[in-house]
Amino acid sequence: MKSTLKNPYVYAMFVLPTLLLYCLFFIYPMASSSFYAFTDWNGLEDYKFIGFDNFTTAFNDPDFRNAIVNNMYFILFSVFIQVPLIIFFAILVGHVKRFQGFYKTTVFIPSILSTSVIGILWGFIYEPEIGPLNKLLSVFGIDPIYWLADTKWAMFAVLATNAWQWMGFYIVLVLAAILAIPREVNEAAEIDGASGRQRALLITVPLIRPIISVVIMLSIAGAMRVVDIILVMTKGGPVGSTEVMASYLVNEAMGVDPNYGFGTAISLIIFAFALVLTALYQLTLGRNQGGND
Repeated sequence: MKSTLKNPYVYAMFVLPTLLLYCLFFIYPMASSSFYAFTDWNGLEDYKFIGFDNFTTAFNDPDFRNAIVNNMYFILFSVFIQVPLIIFFAILVGHVKRFQGFYKTTVFIPSILSTSVIGILWGFIYEPEIGPLNKLLSVFGIDPIYWLADTKWAMFAVLATNAWQWMGFYIVLVLAAILAIPREVNEAAEIDGASGRQRALLITVPLIRPIISVVIMLSIAGAMRVVDIILVMTKGGPVGSTEVMASYLVNEAMGVDPNYGFGTAISLIIFAFALVLTALYQLTLGRNQGGND
């Protein structure tokens, strides 16, 4: 048995079929699709090779540049608002003595719901005339707000909805790390007179920094590929105020005058942005995290 496990061909027998399937269903389609980014092709007729014209057209389009800015809003909101709230709620749930399972299930439920369901649900909440949010604001004398039709509020409304959908998933991840901290550590700090706030900031948060780093990376990647909630709630409107790169891709590649080659070029740009941002994070904060550990 030991001699068999030392034989590299045994490992190859298990790895090669999986590697073959990975290349067949991921690497090859991705490489072949990337070629069309350099063509003018509607997906049906013969393509025409045009070099980097699709990329030049994209960056010269003010709508696409606006979509890049909106993606940055998603990233900033996720990292600087959503992640601190995730940590805060995870610590709260982690210190609950009774019904902890109930709270974990409750916060996780939005993550398993269909985005279409969530978009329709929050579309009703934001409805200016009969929506419960405006009904609540009217109690304080605030006039109805057209959340999804006003350029001042549409992006905030979509950001809040997207955060509500995915925060529960990340809360469960962080909560698992919190519950893995030995109880003796917090008990010793409590005996030494540390308050709950001090234990959270000086003990819990430093000990769960690895999972926080993972949550930040996942948030960045998620912010770069967000599209479904946009298409369901606003379709990029009003006046492009909620348009992101992925929704721009869908509208261009599958719109009235489809251009599959141009859409593929946009997908490569999105991939490059996500790769650069995650690499920068790993080379800066991620590397510091590894050094601290």
